[in-house]
Amino acid sequence: MPGARFATGLGAHLQTWRPYTLSYPGLVGLAGAALADGSPPAAHLWAAWAVPTLSWIAGHYLGDYFDRDLDAIGKPQRPIPSGRLSPRAAVASGILCALAAAVVTALTAWTALLLVAAGMAGIVAYSKVFKGRGLSGNAVRGALTALTVVFGALTAGTQPRWPAVLLAALAFCAHDTASNLVGTLRDIEGDRSGGYHTLPVLRGVRYAARTAALLYAAALVTATACVPLAAPGGRAAFAALLLVAAACGLRAFTPLLRGAAPLTPVRALRAHEVLVAERLILAAAVLAGGRGPAPALAVLVPLLALSVLTQARLRARHEFPPDDGEAEGTAPRPARHLHPVPAPGPSPDPGPPTERTGDRPGDGPGERSPGADDPPQPVRAVLRKDRPSPW
Repeated sequence: MPGARFATGLGAHLQTWRPYTLSYPGLVGLAGAALADGSPPAAHLWAAWAVPTLSWIAGHYLGDYFDRDLDAIGKPQRPIPSGRLSPRAAVASGILCALAAAVVTALTAWTALLLVAAGMAGIVAYSKVFKGRGLSGNAVRGALTALTVVFGALTAGTQPRWPAVLLAALAFCAHDTASNLVGTLRDIEGDRSGGYHTLPVLRGVRYAARTAALLYAAALVTATACVPLAAPGGRAAFAALLLVAAACGLRAFTPLLRGAAPLTPVRALRAHEVLVAERLILAAAVLAGGRGPAPALAVLVPLLALSVLTQARLRARHEFPPDDGEAEGTAPRPARHLHPVPAPGPSPDPGPPTERTGDRPGDGPGERSPGADDPPQPVRAVLRKDRPSPW
């Protein structure tokens, strides 16, 4: 029916937008604008928000188009591989969003058009070339957020405070390089199957997690160095929100760095969920440093609530294939550990069979301890059981 097809298509577009991430690029643009002197006109502030948001959506459309073969392997439920969004529609939508971003920039701050073009080129280069090439792909992703900070400062229509702008850009570059690297931890099996040489595939998940933690620490140090350069009335709020962001970052990275616990896709996703919310707090901290705590909190509180709620509702569905009979022909998927794949070779001799009942220390008659013999538990079932929130 036409109504059902329309609803399916609309849902596919909304899923491509990733509503739980949609607030971040605009908030970073506003943070950059806050690091300029004077009071920017409302139209310029709107452009500092709208252009990064439109570019972000364009990047999702084009990125999903370039990743359609990879997603068909590991994430067949996503809009393009599932057939709910055609590749042609994804490309057309991405180009329209990019053109809209360029038009808004031309009408408000034409001198920043080169940054918009560079950002779109970086989006294509990330998806087409660098995403599967180790740390360089994560660094390109971080550089795009750094460009957003500079774009916001140029769009403000007043004189940017360049030392603060450049320090903030470096902080966001390191931060988003780290968070993007954490995002690759949950995709290691699909990336390996698709031939993507991400850092976890090349060096292992523990090495990648430690690298991400070091980059995150560098981001916090750089952001701290920016506090004295903020407006006098916003320094305390900047520092306070930065401490909150650091606490969230500690919450995200502690499970990744704890060697005793196995690193599963669910655990990696939860860490990234926290970072998706945490980065809003970091952007609001920079905004508070330029404009004071009241505007920053007025923007942060609803956007943070939106991000947390939409992640709880939509995120697992977007990242993990359906299970428990949710889709035809899709078998339940186990909650896999992200351990390195052993080198190919003859399988070891399994040895003689053992009894299944009471064959372990502490087992009573007809009982046994849970372990490797248990049936696999679907990834999303594990995620749902441990909800409601990564916080």
